[in-house]
Amino acid sequence: MRNGKLGGMAQTTETPARTPGTPPPGLRTPRVHRAWFVAAVTFVTIIGAAAFASLPGLLIEPLHQEFRWSRGTIGFAVSVNLALYGLTAPFAAALMDRFGIRRVVAAALTVIALGSLLTVWMTAAWQLVLYWGVLVGLGSGSMALAFAATVTNRWFVARRGLVTGILTAAGASGQLVFLPLLSWLAEDHGWRPASVTVALSALAVVPFVWLLLRDHPADVRLTPYGGEYVPKPAPARGAARRAVTVLLKAARTGPFWLLAGSFAICGASTNGLVRTHFAPAAHDHGMPLTAAAGLLAVIGVFDVVGTIASGWFTDRFSARRLLAVYYALRGVSLLFLPMLLAPAVHPPMIFFIVFYGLDWVATVPPTIALCREQYGDDSAIVFGWVLASHQVGAAVVAFGGGVARDVFGTYDPVWYASGALCAAAALMALVIRRPRTDAPVPAGA
Repeated sequence: MRNGKLGGMAQTTETPARTPGTPPPGLRTPRVHRAWFVAAVTFVTIIGAAAFASLPGLLIEPLHQEFRWSRGTIGFAVSVNLALYGLTAPFAAALMDRFGIRRVVAAALTVIALGSLLTVWMTAAWQLVLYWGVLVGLGSGSMALAFAATVTNRWFVARRGLVTGILTAAGASGQLVFLPLLSWLAEDHGWRPASVTVALSALAVVPFVWLLLRDHPADVRLTPYGGEYVPKPAPARGAARRAVTVLLKAARTGPFWLLAGSFAICGASTNGLVRTHFAPAAHDHGMPLTAAAGLLAVIGVFDVVGTIASGWFTDRFSARRLLAVYYALRGVSLLFLPMLLAPAVHPPMIFFIVFYGLDWVATVPPTIALCREQYGDDSAIVFGWVLASHQVGAAVVAFGGGVARDVFGTYDPVWYASGALCAAAALMALVIRRPRTDAPVPAGA
């Protein structure tokens, strides 16, 4: 290696080449590995960004009442947000390789805050689409699960499934923290203070990202947790080209389409349907908006438990079978939901909330594990594209659910259709084949 640099200390003489995994001079072995601190900062960052995701379902009724916009129109703005959230994710993963995690995430949080704040002064539906749909969608896409996948891939070799589950649960934790507050603000003080709260929450996380997050273990002369030393790769140029190239390569394989298709159904049955339309659907049956938001917050509580448990399961059991079980159980629960909606919260509804919450994003750790198994070093970008399909599915149902409510006067047809789609997703997960390779299959695949 010639004239290299390591940890800010220049090597000005010829040094013998190191084989991969050989520790460099000055390698540190801390008692508590720095990877856990990076994971903690990532967790807090995703919690802060999750505040904006809690708001759309709470805004449908207030915006409909104030501006007389149809639910389909408001649902369209939410669908643009969800679609851009997904379509930005693979490019964000590549941008993180090019510019570093800190810069991309700090910029994304700033864009989220800007878009949310601008909605306070909107007077037309196109402004809702621009501010909430485009700006917040682009910012949130850069803060998507591809961020968690990138951090996990760089900083962890052991416990990847568990860490993936913890970081995925961060979004649910943000929902838990902010939903009751936002619903109270929206109902008692109007939707504008709720939107300002989202903006301030996103901005508050930026200093933590800039000061505490690090892009790669080699930046602080460490090995990844549970692995051998890996030199920090040179910044990857042509981020957009790489994202498209990886997509074209992955699109030639069957597992990509099965993962993308099943994850599209996952998005349709969670973010698109329940997160966006559960509160207004419950309100249609006489339930107060604050009570419906409280139920969504409880989903967030059990989502944390279910997702972390799913990460633990993914380290030990077949990811394919786990996905099939998760989708099948979710489909059954959605088929029963129309019979449970009522003016008051009763025990069967609580059972649904707990059951559904445990399954909300439990699909993420095994999906990331399958991407890693199938696509190796490109897995974070491939997962970004799979996540794009998740959000496209969510966008279709966010818009379609609003239209269905306008046309039929009820959300029931959407609940039933989503339940049937979940059964199809379970079958798709089961037929994903292992890659043809002589290399050992990772644990939990």
